[in-house]
Amino acid sequence: MLLPGAEALDLTDPLAHYRAHGWAPLGRVASPEALEALRRRADQLMLGEVVQPGLFFQHDAATGRYQDIPRGQGWQGPSLHYRKLEKLELDPLFSSWIGNPLFGRIAHAVVGPEVVLCRAVLFTKAAHGGTELPWHQDAGNFWGLDRDPWLQIWTALDEAPAAAGCLEIIPGTHQGGRATPEGGVIPDELVAQSGTLARSILAPARAGEALLIHNHVWHRSGRNATGSPRRGLTICLMDAATRCTRRRSPRRFPRVYGP
Repeated sequence: MLLPGAEALDLTDPLAHYRAHGWAPLGRVASPEALEALRRRADQLMLGEVVQPGLFFQHDAATGRYQDIPRGQGWQGPSLHYRKLEKLELDPLFSSWIGNPLFGRIAHAVVGPEVVLCRAVLFTKAAHGGTELPWHQDAGNFWGLDRDPWLQIWTALDEAPAAAGCLEIIPGTHQGGRATPEGGVIPDELVAQSGTLARSILAPARAGEALLIHNHVWHRSGRNATGSPRRGLTICLMDAATRCTRRRSPRRFPRVYGP
């Protein structure tokens, strides 16, 4: 599923950039055949043409406002306006992309010898739609973990220019840890007081390109104003020693990339 040569990509500069700035571009790594297959499977799952038991669905807000996202409703019938599909490691096709050897090299270099998958999520913004995501960090008490993960690998399945709601990042903010104990969405007043907005950058991506993202780096994305969908698959990886702190139905995390 990788482009020829991508498995042996020199990671020296991307890993240094990721550690210093909280994110790094890897360039194009997915083959056209892989992209076509993953895009088709994404549509099949959202339209109910392929049913994968155990997947989590969340629909977009009709208003495009994050505050209005319908929560706890799951599958709402065939629609290309789902905001996210989670637990994609359960789907054989997405699982084969998640397990590619390039991502394994990155995981071992950043996380360590024993790696587990925290989550695998497809974030989608339908053509002329999507939800505006506020500044946030992908960590916090609500994740129910005894430590924060720090590595995500994000792959663009479609073109993701600024007009389609590409990622916007404030480099270096990962160095401060969590903005609040709860994590997640960063309060507007805290963003304003931080004085970091002037440093924010857009991170547009071409289809097949991948980005490394630190869970603590501040990032957001806007709505999709183009006539094409914008879908990105993010996988969050962490040390196998991480434990779920939820007393009710604690999560178990699948090991990936061998010992």
